[in-house]
Amino acid sequence: MKDSTSHEPAVHHSIAHVSKSAGISSRTLRHYDQIGLLKPDYLSANGYRFYTDGQLVRLQQILLLKQLGIKLETIAEILDEQRDELVALSTHKEQLHRQRAALDRQIAALEHSISTLTTGGNMEPEKSFDGFNEQYKQEVAERWGADAYEASNRWWRSKTGDQQNAFMEEVKMLNQDWIVAGKNSVPADSFEAQELAARHVRWLQSAKGTPLDSGDPAQHKAYICNLGEMYVADPRFSKNYGGYAELVRDALRIFAERAIELD
Repeated sequence: MKDSTSHEPAVHHSIAHVSKSAGISSRTLRHYDQIGLLKPDYLSANGYRFYTDGQLVRLQQILLLKQLGIKLETIAEILDEQRDELVALSTHKEQLHRQRAALDRQIAALEHSISTLTTGGNMEPEKSFDGFNEQYKQEVAERWGADAYEASNRWWRSKTGDQQNAFMEEVKMLNQDWIVAGKNSVPADSFEAQELAARHVRWLQSAKGTPLDSGDPAQHKAYICNLGEMYVADPRFSKNYGGYAELVRDALRIFAERAIELD
């Protein structure tokens, strides 16, 4: 954004130029204006929108955050709270570098698998899955600490390919059973739902490095209940339960309240 003390005239870019350069439609830019996400610097007499360099920086941030799957209303809140555009751009740059590093590792893992299948050699699980188990690294670290992620990551890497597949197959079957229970309108406090909840918690306990390893009943209860809330609120997880994530959340909460005794 231009320094307010500068006497240099601001450079203005037409909506057509911005649209073409950014690879988005003029209609999208007009929508951003209407919802207050990206206001043009001014409207010409014929209604055309014009943007300054500072507004192009904001558009760049919007597009970067959209690529991360963040909703427009959340993007607006994030950008409006930011005071320093340079800091914000540096943060986004670091995020992209982390994503690129993860993608490079995934590509190397795929190349290993392709080479193994081509030559008939033995596949090494630690190479084949490298980069694929870090999808939620930052989120886990923010929620439960970097130590929790590192412990969980070490546990996952210690597994053979067959063990990793068995772990994922177990949760796949569990998710399917939750969906069946939902379709059958099973109450969250019923014996059937509580059996599923107990099975779900046992599956969670099989993964190391989570708050369930803490030995603190309060942390155990909070972890289980928070996961249930996340299953409902986060579409990345709710999609696994076929529209019945609320049943999972409620059943886990009831299980935690009944089974975990606090001192």
